[in-house]
This record gives sequence, structure tokens and C-alpha cells, in this order.
Amino acid sequence: MDGGPRAADRRAGAPTRKPRMPTEEPTVARNATVILAVIAGGTTLYFLAPILTPLALALFLAVMIDGFARTLEHRLPGVSRKAALPLALVLCLILFGGTAAFVATNGAGFVTQLIGYIPKLDTVIQQTTHAAHLRRPPTVNSIIRGLDAAKYLGLAARAVQDFASTALFTVVYLAFIIASRRGWERKAVGLFPQREERQEAVVAFLRIRDGVERYLFVQTITGLMVAVLSWIAMTAVGLHDSLFWAFLIFLAVYIPVAGGVFAAVAPPIFALVQFDGYGRALILFIILQLIGMIIGNVIYPRMQGRSLNLDPVMILLSLAFWSAIWGVTGAFLSTPLTVMAMVILAQFDGSRWISVILSADGDPQQLKNKRPGEPPDEKLPPPIRGKLAKLARRRPKQA
Repeated sequence: MDGGPRAADRRAGAPTRKPRMPTEEPTVARNATVILAVIAGGTTLYFLAPILTPLALALFLAVMIDGFARTLEHRLPGVSRKAALPLALVLCLILFGGTAAFVATNGAGFVTQLIGYIPKLDTVIQQTTHAAHLRRPPTVNSIIRGLDAAKYLGLAARAVQDFASTALFTVVYLAFIIASRRGWERKAVGLFPQREERQEAVVAFLRIRDGVERYLFVQTITGLMVAVLSWIAMTAVGLHDSLFWAFLIFLAVYIPVAGGVFAAVAPPIFALVQFDGYGRALILFIILQLIGMIIGNVIYPRMQGRSLNLDPVMILLSLAFWSAIWGVTGAFLSTPLTVMAMVILAQFDGSRWISVILSADGDPQQLKNKRPGEPPDEKLPPPIRGKLAKLARRRPKQA
């Protein structure tokens, strides 16, 4: 028989109590929590910069080498999957070694050439101050004597020491990251025991990897175009060390906005010091401006497409943010780090609004639902293939 007070209430027609539904966290409190987490994360990144900067560079280089290895595997028919990674490492070492030798060979002559421009620079300063109606124009030597030499020499020595330490730790981190690739696959299986969760994590990783590789590819191609065209223009006007200037321009292109300003302004300034008069410097300035406008406004958007989906204002803010936290390294990695943050934040409802602000079209949902390599408007995403597909289908071992 059915007994008890609840049964009696039901027989008497008393209304039954509805079970309590779990209340959702208020939006304001959730957003405030996310903001506090972002502030705490930025503070942590700032204070742990000596440790995290080499690690970030090593991860970036690991993604670059992995993409290069997969390109060699697909483009060269005789290269197997096992041989692609060692071949990519050897080619990257040769490339970096050649770059270091080029800088060591041409850097000393470039600095010597700049020192020889001091008398000419004094003349330019005098002409500028005379046009501004200043009575006592300063000279380069007087400006240098007015500086605290011991202070700036100490800063320079510390910068060299930090660069050497960062380079050493980056190489060490990179070696361990490459050596422990299979261990990370087993960790992924342990972190995401459910197949659906593991597949979502793999897809998110692939989106980050594809975005970084696409950004690196586009920046490299457009940087080469800007560097070659600038070298032709600088050689045509007769600027000294035009090849080294082209190399500096190629490196500067990897820094958003600031790199383009350097490429268009720095060579004309030194042309102003080298040549008599303003004609050649003005011509070089106009040509470099045209090169930057055509490549930056026509070629670059067509190559980049919607693969990054970053708002231009957010690119500027991310450049300022990462530069303030990690210096020059943060400036180089600002765009890839922002892409990674936007993809990760798009996975969670609580942080999706930050991804909306970072995105260019206000629709970061395409980052959450889109599979790697899929066009923006494709409805049915292609399945994951390759080694990562096996990882997504793996089942964790039973204890």
C-alpha cells in the first residue's frame, strides 16, 4: 500500500512541491570573475617573464618546425614521416646559423658606418634647429656626453646577458618539447578520459596550430616581398648597406604596426644623413610608403583572409599588452598569443564575451564550431585525420 504524508497529500488533492532547479551564476558575477582572472593571469605572466618567455619562444619554434616537417613530408615524395622532423631540424639549424653569420659579418660594418655619419648628422641637426629658430643647436657628441654612460652601459650589458640567457633556455626547452612529443599524447588521454572531450581538445589545438602556422606563413611571404622590394628601392637610390637594411625590415615585419612604421621611416632617415639634400631621401620615403600600402592593404588581406578573425584595434592593444609584459619577445608573439587566447576563450560560455571583443566580426562561434582547414561558410566540417585522429579515438587504460 501507498502510505505516508506525501501519499495522503496526493490523495487529498494537495499541491505537490516542485523540485528546486539549480540557479545559474549571475552574469555580472561571472564576468567579474573572468576579469579578475585575466588581471591575475597578466600579473603572473609579468612576474614570471624570465621563465615563461623562453618557453613561449620554444613552443612557437616547435610549431614552426612541426609545420615545416609536415610541409616537407607532403611536398617531397621521398621524405617519410620519421625523416621529415630531423630534416626540418637540420634545415632550420642551417638557416639560423646562416642568419647569425650574416648578422655578425654585416653588423660591425653597419655600426661603423653609423658612427661615420656623426658629422653629417650634426649638420642635419643644425639645419633643423636653424629652421626652428633655435640659437644653440646641440651636437651628437654633446648629447652623448650629457647621458649617463655608466647607466646605459649597464643596461646594454644586462640586455646582452638577458638575450643570451633567453636563447639558451629556449634551445633547452625546444629540445625537451621535441623529445617528449609522445608523452604529451599519453597525457592528453589521461586529461580527457571521455572521447568527446578529448576530440574537442584536439580540434581546439588544431585550430590554434593552423592559425599560428597561417600567420607565420603570411608574415614570412609578405615580409620577403617587402624586404626584396625595399632592397631594390634602396639599391636604386644608392643607400649604403641596403642588404642589411632589407634584413632588418624583414625581421621588423613580424611586429604588427610598429614593423611597418620602421620599414617605411628608418631607411629614409639614414638616407637623409647619407646624401646631400632631401631629394633621394624623399623619393625613398615615397617608394617605401607605396610598397607598404600596396602589400599591407591589398596583398596581405587577400592572403590572410578570415583565418585569424582578429579586430585591428585588438591587434594594437595586444601588441601594447604583450610588449609591456614580455618586451620584444611579446611584441613578436603578440598576434599568435592573441589568436591562441581567442580560440581557448571561445570554448567556454563564461569567457565567450572576451572572444567576441577580440574577434573582427563579433562571431567567435565560428572558432568554436569550425574544424581546421574548413572555409568560413562550410556547413559540414571534415573529420579529423592523421595521428591526432587516432589520439582523439583512444580510450584510457583501465586501472
